[in-house]
Amino acid sequence: MAYDRTAMLNILRPAVTRVMTPLGRALARWGISPDVITAIGTLGVVASALVFYPLGHLFAGTLVITFFVLADLLDGVLARMTGKGSTWGAFLDSTLDRLSDASIFSGLILYFVLKDDPEIVLAIVALFCLVAGALVSYAKARAEGLGMTANVGIAERGERLVVVLVAAGLSGLGVPYVLAAGLWLLAAASAVTVVQRMVHVYRQAVVR
Repeated sequence: MAYDRTAMLNILRPAVTRVMTPLGRALARWGISPDVITAIGTLGVVASALVFYPLGHLFAGTLVITFFVLADLLDGVLARMTGKGSTWGAFLDSTLDRLSDASIFSGLILYFVLKDDPEIVLAIVALFCLVAGALVSYAKARAEGLGMTANVGIAERGERLVVVLVAAGLSGLGVPYVLAAGLWLLAAASAVTVVQRMVHVYRQAVVR
């Protein structure tokens, strides 16, 4: 479930919670599990990213993906209402978040490769963003597993999602160069965040 969201999504949470609460009450009455909502949100993101983006429908794909990303906050609302929050739910949510992120960048990679005039450089940049994003998340998880923290960095998951979705959506509306600029910016920010987290953990583990 969505218990440990990044800073950007935490900013959105109060407004989204107000909107989602009536739906959460209805789902609770129907006996829908928060884990089911987590799975549906992930499935929606994965399917949308891997269908719309490779076909070049960047704006429509971004709208649908954004809907499922925001709907993913519903699992936390439902968990609080039903009292069914669990360690398993938190693990499932974090794991499926990685799948959602990978599908978005994989869809963009396919989009660049399958174009009539393939943009291989941007496909590589998108691949770097995918890998760096995974490293950002892994660094935090591994540090916490070792009893330390790595809650630092300029490009946490919320920020990465906002940048890539806004850039893809605007590109779908015909804004030139915005997707390339967004991916290059995201690649740099993700690399910096990986270094920030490594330094932060090094200071805790070695520098006393």
